[in-house]
Amino acid sequence: MTPEPTATPARVPTPATSSTDDAPTLLVTLTGDDRPGVTSALFDAVAPTGALVLDLEQVVVRGQLTLAVLLAPGGYLSDLRDVVEGVGERLGLAVNVVEGRGDNRNRRTGRAAVVVLGAPLGATAVAAVSRSVAAHGANIDRIRRLSRYPVTTLELDVSGADLDSMRRELALVAAHEKVDIAVSPSGLARRGRRLVVMDVDSTLIQDEVIELLARHAGREQEVAAVTERAMAGELDFAESLHARVATLEGLDASVLAAVRDSVRLTPGARTLVRTLKRLGFTVALVSGGFIEIVQPIADELDIDHARANRLEIVDGRLTGRVLGDVVDRQGKASALREFAALAGLPLARTVAIGDGANDLDMLGTAGLGIAFNAKPVVREQADTAVNVPYLDAVLHLLGITREEIEEADDADGTPTPAPSTPHD
Repeated sequence: MTPEPTATPARVPTPATSSTDDAPTLLVTLTGDDRPGVTSALFDAVAPTGALVLDLEQVVVRGQLTLAVLLAPGGYLSDLRDVVEGVGERLGLAVNVVEGRGDNRNRRTGRAAVVVLGAPLGATAVAAVSRSVAAHGANIDRIRRLSRYPVTTLELDVSGADLDSMRRELALVAAHEKVDIAVSPSGLARRGRRLVVMDVDSTLIQDEVIELLARHAGREQEVAAVTERAMAGELDFAESLHARVATLEGLDASVLAAVRDSVRLTPGARTLVRTLKRLGFTVALVSGGFIEIVQPIADELDIDHARANRLEIVDGRLTGRVLGDVVDRQGKASALREFAALAGLPLARTVAIGDGANDLDMLGTAGLGIAFNAKPVVREQADTAVNVPYLDAVLHLLGITREEIEEADDADGTPTPAPSTPHD
């Protein structure tokens, strides 16, 4: 008796779904020379199959494209594979197709943004950072470049991180590799309006105003020595301020205008403030210097608040005294809290930037404390440090790219410096 022929199983199409965790999926990666129309060519070809797009990422590095898409087939898996491979062959792109099930795995909690900034940024530094993240048990989910000049900045999107311990570990990497590294909460904590409070002398500006005034009084070296000891934390700031101001007794008040005119903004200061204001941030200056110098700078840059000491002037001459309470270490932190309350912002949404020991309370109070070309004692205690001479590098720590800054400048006609020079 002749046996019945065995029936061949019918090809069963896979229904497209975006909700079933174990539904078949295709991860498609195309790589090769970038050109206009690659993405549209892929999806024009895929669309008739009824596939759903579950995830999509594309990056171009020096003209080389990497396009990755996760698809839920609307029919036969093999048909979808044939379609995408045909697109790659037609466009001269390498295609890799991996079958699997379900969407991407959920990202772990402990999301952090790790920003690495170097001038230059060596491969050994990137290796050390990524090795430290892995040793911490965290995962680097995405990497993007925030700037290529005058510094190179990378942002690593990390999950599975303990913020405090990772910050401590990467601070050691930063010191060893001579790069700047900032670790901040990711997600919503990285977005929205903030308050940014800056020190003035040797932060917003390149000078120490008391020394400029002392030069007019012929007491520059004496004052500079006291200033250095105070900034290093060896002297009480209020006492040192009174001692330095006393040397200015009898100085004609007209020198204040001359000093204002001679003050040099730190490279990138205008760009930093201009960009922060475009974002709707509140910007403030808090200085152990003098409001007679600080307020005109704040007015020129459209800064919202300024807090500094006020010199006593009688009959057109400095008396060698200051009026009211001294804006010292505690005063700077109090001003930050006050400005945050006025802006209706929690302290977690504040950023402080400074370089001296009298900035430490302010840096510690802020949600993110940044030591800018600071003394060692300040770098050790701040959340992060910037050791390049460009103040607008702070923008990259907040996740803002150089391209975004330049596009905004171009939109309102602000001149953009040549690539070899920093913004002013």
